[in-house]
Order: sequence, then structure tokens, then C-alpha cells
Amino acid sequence: MGKAKPAKHTAAEIKAKVHAATTNMGGGKAGLQDRKGGAVGHAKYKCPICMTAAPDLKSMQLHWENKHPKLPFNESACEDLHAKVGGVTTAGVAVQGSKKKK
Repeated sequence: MGKAKPAKHTAAEIKAKVHAATTNMGGGKAGLQDRKGGAVGHAKYKCPICMTAAPDLKSMQLHWENKHPKLPFNESACEDLHAKVGGVTTAGVAVQGSKKKK
């Protein structure tokens, strides 16, 4: 019997291990709300007519043109949800990366 071969890992394997080691998944109830995007979710704007959420103003405009074509689009009528909760939507529990990086 000879010696065992040393393990050779692929770049994808190493990358997956690094990702698993440095990503805070924020498990449990504390991280659930954070993974969903905080108090308002990841979408920034809300349609005042049908309450559909959109991530940016351009998407909101496309939504408006497709769903409410008879009404003129008014940017100021769309509610900015991020500003409503202070600009921060996540607390950082489920944000990628570890807290200590030195």
C-alpha cells in the first residue's frame, strides 16, 4: 500500500467553501425579516393605485404604462418606501460577509 494522494480541490469547491464560511445567513426569526428585505422589502416604490411594488422609478413607469394606461404617470404619486423607514431596509443580519475581516 502506498501513500494516499493529497486532496486537490477545484476553484469552484474552494469558492463554495469561502462563501459558506464568510456569509452570514442570519438564521432564525431574527434573520427572516432581514432576508426579506427589512420592513418594506427590497422594492423601493409602491403604486398608489394597485399597491404593486417596484425596485426603481423606471420599473414603476413601465408598470404604470402597462397597468394604468389611461392615467398620466406622476412620479410624486409613487410612494418611496425606503424613505418612509429611514432609508435602511436591512439590519445587516443576512448581509453577505463576516463582520471581522482582518
